[in-house]
Amino acid sequence: MAEPVKRPSINPFSAQTRAALADRLGMRGGLSDRQFTAVSAALGLALAAGAVFAAGPWDSGQRKAEQDWAAAPARTGGADHEPAATDGPAPAPSAPAVLAALGTGADKPAPDTAAAPDGAAAGLRAVLDPLLRNAALGTRRSAVVIDTATGKRLYGLGADTPMTPASTVKIATTVAALTALGPDHRIATTVGASADLRTVTLVGGGDPTLDRAALRSLAADTARALKDGGVRSVRLRYDTSGYSGPALHPIGPNENIAPVSALMMDEGRLDDTSSGPAPRSEDPARDAADAFGELLDEAGIGIGDGAAPGRAAAKSRPVARHLSAPLSALVERALTNSDNDIAEALARQTALATGEPADFNGGRRAVSAQLKKLGLPLKGVTVADGSGLNRKDKVTAALLAGLLARAADQGHPELRPVLTGLPVAGFSGTLSDRYTTKSGGTGLIRAKTGTLTGVNSLSGTVVDPHGRLLAFAFLASGTTAPSEAQSALDALATALAAGRR
Repeated sequence: MAEPVKRPSINPFSAQTRAALADRLGMRGGLSDRQFTAVSAALGLALAAGAVFAAGPWDSGQRKAEQDWAAAPARTGGADHEPAATDGPAPAPSAPAVLAALGTGADKPAPDTAAAPDGAAAGLRAVLDPLLRNAALGTRRSAVVIDTATGKRLYGLGADTPMTPASTVKIATTVAALTALGPDHRIATTVGASADLRTVTLVGGGDPTLDRAALRSLAADTARALKDGGVRSVRLRYDTSGYSGPALHPIGPNENIAPVSALMMDEGRLDDTSSGPAPRSEDPARDAADAFGELLDEAGIGIGDGAAPGRAAAKSRPVARHLSAPLSALVERALTNSDNDIAEALARQTALATGEPADFNGGRRAVSAQLKKLGLPLKGVTVADGSGLNRKDKVTAALLAGLLARAADQGHPELRPVLTGLPVAGFSGTLSDRYTTKSGGTGLIRAKTGTLTGVNSLSGTVVDPHGRLLAFAFLASGTTAPSEAQSALDALATALAAGRR
């Protein structure tokens, strides 16, 4: 099912005064000090996401990425999100001792709030229970709300019931990748030459954001090295051995995701789009190698009969190298735009980093192992792919909310891009058109959406009127009207923003 979302402005938050924010959010009476503080906190997280707010339309319930408009000067494929200092990203806007009690509440199987009531839980139950009974949420639904400052589960309904998450599984994928690799990791695409410089091999490292500009830079560096060695003609090979297993996602050939390859250009798109459904290459590695060959030829190096598959020689000499944007930027882009190709690449990068085969099964094992290291509830959880397109994915609301709570933990600054990558209600990404200027959640909610036929989900964070950062997850299955289901989920998140306890 297609859900078109118009592209938001690149920076919707610049120069926002109290009056401007009140007008943007449709609050004619202005913002109180408490409301202004809450909105400012949410928008502060939004600014941290930077360039990733350029988002495109839905692909059958999933999202694709817009072009990385803030490409680094070195053509690294995206904005440079490396921290200015070595201390790591600043903490998320929450209480100082974030998740001090996480081990006793958020990350362990626990009874739903109906079985363990207290003041806060009772207040939330009075608000959320009726909203969760909305028929638009289908035949099965689950929900969890966590106070990230204390780690306390404030609300739970079917909290530990495994359900199909759709694209919200990208939260698990990105957390695992950041845990295994760190936010500064970059994916390398390299060119190696044989000892006599007569054979050149383009080696894919798994960067789906590789573009023609990057290939041109690689070709120029390669041509320079060859000419310095007196070589003007070479045999061209391309190496995809970094990945293994089936290239096609289990959903089969699809306009929403290219075959997963260690070498690809522009996510295997065959048209000039950078988002939305598009014809996809059946062999993205060959297409990228052909493009590289054309650019080599333009740079004055002949390639004979063209590109052919083949591994780089064991003693090949490196002659060119391109680095992707930092992993932090790829994570933000994957979450803001629900980019399937990046998500699958991140699962394989996690597999490579942990000694697993870089295929769907290896990615599943690697992601699960990283989540286990964080001490989160995994009973009944199956992470079958990185993107959420596979209906065999099963996660719990407790896991999704717990992952977001972990990302808010000052003890895990490496996970901060998971928070900054979440779309902002009414402003960016998959939430740009789901909240109006009159909605109580606009600007206060950040959440990853998920949509497959019969499945709708929403998991993210919200700043309540007291300035508390709450993590939530709402999952629904058996839905029959996507638009109504989305509205029902949005109403649940908005209730948290309204703070009716």
